[in-house]
Amino acid sequence: MKRILSLLVITTLSIFSITAQEIENSTLWKIEGNGLESPSYLFGTIHMTCDATLEDDVKKALDETTQIVMELDMDDPSMQSKVMQGMYLKDGKTLKDFVSDEEYKSIDSLFTNNMGMSVKLLENVKPFFLMSMFYPKMIDCQMQSFELELTKIASEQKEEIYGLETIEEQIKVFDGIPLEDQYADLIRMAKDNLAFDKTTFSKMLKIYKEEDINALIDIMDDDTNSTMSKHQDVLLEQRNKNWISKIGEYAKEQPTFFGVGAGHLPGENGVIQLLRNAGYTVTAVLE
Repeated sequence: MKRILSLLVITTLSIFSITAQEIENSTLWKIEGNGLESPSYLFGTIHMTCDATLEDDVKKALDETTQIVMELDMDDPSMQSKVMQGMYLKDGKTLKDFVSDEEYKSIDSLFTNNMGMSVKLLENVKPFFLMSMFYPKMIDCQMQSFELELTKIASEQKEEIYGLETIEEQIKVFDGIPLEDQYADLIRMAKDNLAFDKTTFSKMLKIYKEEDINALIDIMDDDTNSTMSKHQDVLLEQRNKNWISKIGEYAKEQPTFFGVGAGHLPGENGVIQLLRNAGYTVTAVLE
């Protein structure tokens, strides 16, 4: 359960990309140079999919590395309690303080129809947690995750798992975004009963399968999603910049396999270009 809760958070944060500079179409990249004794690898994941089977080139990269670093340390035993601590609105606020009576009814219907429960039980939960509850509804299959698959492999290979950020830091990202914008997206989800989100996620799955990470830009630019379109700097750019020194530190310690949302990879403020700016040679691993 702790892993599922955390995946809902990182899914909300990481499924989109942000920039216009195109790079090669690949989800797997080799990191070399800048003092590294051995290469490390950068793998762009999608946090929620119908098939999380790892390709042979990814398995080979995992064999050539000795530790796995993801956005979060998925083995952190305190993760569930930390997620629970960060779920609730402050100062006694509830859903009713941010939406009209009509909007409340729409949101309640969304929960009743899709979750079999009233939103009344969750009125004091932050909007991005409410929205993340519906992500498994976006796909017509049993949800799988590359993060969980990588965690399984780390266990089999007796390798450590580390995180580029903590769950507290991920929750803080959304705490810095106006609640009004987050509730606007929740209201949209309720009014069209997830239609826009299901269509968008279907496009994303197709894009990911084709490894066309640049094509995520068009999805990101759609201002139908208020939270993403208005706050790309907070959701992605600053996080990417914060990761570069950490990636360097891990890679210099030992060959490392990095797994982050594919939307973090491309563009002038994406992880690939930022690593290149820092002096690393980053090349696509093409089959």
